[in-house]
Amino acid sequence: MNIGVLALQGDVREHLAALAESDVLARPVRRPEELDGVDGLVIPGGESTAISKLAVAFGLLDPIRKRIADGMPVYGSCAGMIMLARTVLDGRPDQESFHGIDMTVRRNAFGRQVDSFEASVEIDGIEGGPFHAVFIRAPWVEETGGDVRVLGRVAEGAAAGRIVAVRQGNLLATAFHPELTGDLRVHRYFVEMVRQAAPVR
Repeated sequence: MNIGVLALQGDVREHLAALAESDVLARPVRRPEELDGVDGLVIPGGESTAISKLAVAFGLLDPIRKRIADGMPVYGSCAGMIMLARTVLDGRPDQESFHGIDMTVRRNAFGRQVDSFEASVEIDGIEGGPFHAVFIRAPWVEETGGDVRVLGRVAEGAAAGRIVAVRQGNLLATAFHPELTGDLRVHRYFVEMVRQAAPVR
């Protein structure tokens, strides 16, 4: 089973390492032909406007949209959550997304880089207690469609109740960065999603 990491910008190396530790073959994806060889895709944290521009420049926007429509599992962390959203608030007027999850996401919702923080988040479907979540210029989900399952919310503080983890079918998104924590539970959850969606090659 091969899982790709969209390697245009952001935490590519960290996601590749977390996937490798989760016992799958992980490979960077920069071109449409590389996308053809993967069973699932991770969209890393980084800068969503840069990822959007580079996805267009590298000819990956429409191929990824098509694979999503065809049922390929995709996981997006932070900027990856923004890239999976149908609607993005506070984005650039020309910003594109992959239109995967029926949700409205607000960019940099928690504030600027200096407002980055860490918090414990209970994630529905992931055992082992709260996840130590790292939020860096993170988005949050303002609205979800009827087919979107909310997996996690901020429990305390000024942002208490804000949605930070969702799933819709084969698509998973978190506002935080599990690739930076050493906790592999989110990646293993996604690996199991891919395993259930596609036969082992």
